[in-house]
Amino acid sequence: MLDDIWVDDSVLALRPDFAVLIMTAHGLRNGPTDDRSRAWLAEASAVEIQADKIDAWKDAYRAFGAKPQRTRPSVDALTRRMPLPEINQAVDAYNSISVRHALPIGGEDLDHYRGTARLIRATGEESSEEALGQPEPGEVIWRDDTGVTCRRWNWRQVVRTRLTEETTNAIFLLERLEPMSLEELKQAGEELADLLSEMSPGLRIASRLVSGGK
Repeated sequence: MLDDIWVDDSVLALRPDFAVLIMTAHGLRNGPTDDRSRAWLAEASAVEIQADKIDAWKDAYRAFGAKPQRTRPSVDALTRRMPLPEINQAVDAYNSISVRHALPIGGEDLDHYRGTARLIRATGEESSEEALGQPEPGEVIWRDDTGVTCRRWNWRQVVRTRLTEETTNAIFLLERLEPMSLEELKQAGEELADLLSEMSPGLRIASRLVSGGK
């Protein structure tokens, strides 16, 4: 699926500075939080919060009509939950990188996707899990052939595709806006790949950058 993922032009028109680094990881060996992933969380919790990057996401939410003080961008919500919560090793890994770089990151079970992931502006008629609610027309959403996988750009993911301790094939979406540079985005991807490879020897990782015009 990596080569088929796309971002709709209407999203890029909203924020031409948007870019997403997509990473797939095959052969993941996930498990409950352990001392190693707990240390990742503790180190990230000690990093100074980069408010300028988080503010960029709040502006992006306002641009499609969301109220970021009510439905917060994922990285904003995460930095308000210090110390970082323990979920499982893979989620701990990407949450720690998310906070370090003030970078929204979504991690999902690749085997539970149906068709290609794409970032679009909703019609309001997309299928969505009841707990997540129905997307509003014009809202930025990630979706696949079944329906919504994440509402309000990176606010909340569906249960269907979430990473669990049984996940063996995963996809990670690292979403960037300025003032983050593309170089830092790539660095964050490398750091995440290192953590995932540390917990899963033999892990096969591939990545692709999608941005305006690509």
